[in-house]
Amino acid sequence: MKSIKVGIVGASGYTGLELLKILINHPNFELTYIANSEGETTTSELHPSLLGVYEKEVKKADAKDIADECELVFLALPHKTAMAFVKPLMEFGVKIVDLSADYRLPLDIYEEFYTTHTDIDNLNNVVYGLPELNREQLKEASLVANPGCFPTSAILGLLPFMNKRVANTPIIIDAKTGVSGAGKKLSDVTHFVNVNDNLFAYNPLMHRHAPEIAQKLGVDFDEVNFVPHLIPLTRGMISSIYIQVSADFDAYEVLSDYYKNDIYVRVSKKPVDMKNVAGTNFCDIYVKQKGNMLFISSAIDNLMRGASSQAIVNANLMMSLSEDAGIPNIAYVP
Repeated sequence: MKSIKVGIVGASGYTGLELLKILINHPNFELTYIANSEGETTTSELHPSLLGVYEKEVKKADAKDIADECELVFLALPHKTAMAFVKPLMEFGVKIVDLSADYRLPLDIYEEFYTTHTDIDNLNNVVYGLPELNREQLKEASLVANPGCFPTSAILGLLPFMNKRVANTPIIIDAKTGVSGAGKKLSDVTHFVNVNDNLFAYNPLMHRHAPEIAQKLGVDFDEVNFVPHLIPLTRGMISSIYIQVSADFDAYEVLSDYYKNDIYVRVSKKPVDMKNVAGTNFCDIYVKQKGNMLFISSAIDNLMRGASSQAIVNANLMMSLSEDAGIPNIAYVP
């Protein structure tokens, strides 16, 4: 069986843990390098859930060490930090799946919504890692920008119907996510007392995932009206999407036909929920039509399809493996 040496940089966070959990049992990937910004610890010290299950040294991240030990690396790092590793790693010939936002957008849009980019050249060498959109390009990629969680849910819901939408009409996305989407670091917003028994919108209409959604769908930013909400759950994401359509068509049939060859999109005949995708790479989608209004409901696990399992699907494609190699398919139910 083909064995490919891979590493994780940014093993301390929630997405790092999810990467570890999948890669530990992956049939083809051998996890040879695990790192964070500090090193001098172990996997079980970072994540006590791994005590007695998996024990490996966690090193301080170094690009040369990564290149010496890995054919491919997952960067589970914040934006700006990731690009500092991508540039040298690309020069060393290491394949990269970057889970940050650093390579998801064209330069002008990225710098408007994030920060100054320090690796402009590699923006021309990247493939956006949504398999349903770029599967063939991913097979030839050396650098993959793993999509954001909100864009994954929204784009997958919208793609089948973009040619049915009335041009220049609003795309309305009302999305809700669990608190793990905010990362491991505590803030006033994610403090238990603020989140428990509560629900609220944040960055309405100007959230930085909105331009990612617009750019990948090929529409103007002004057409995407995106409002995320934080809900008192650990994991999960559901997007309620509304668009105006002009054609008379069977929306369920269009949706089913569009994704008939995609193993990680499940088309549902009833409204979807987050629980049935928890712990998996599935995106469950439901659609309902009323006159010229279309309602689309799209559910994912924000840490899995929205980050880590999608990253490993991308890596599978990059390394000529089966798309579903090592990917968990059984949801955390009940």
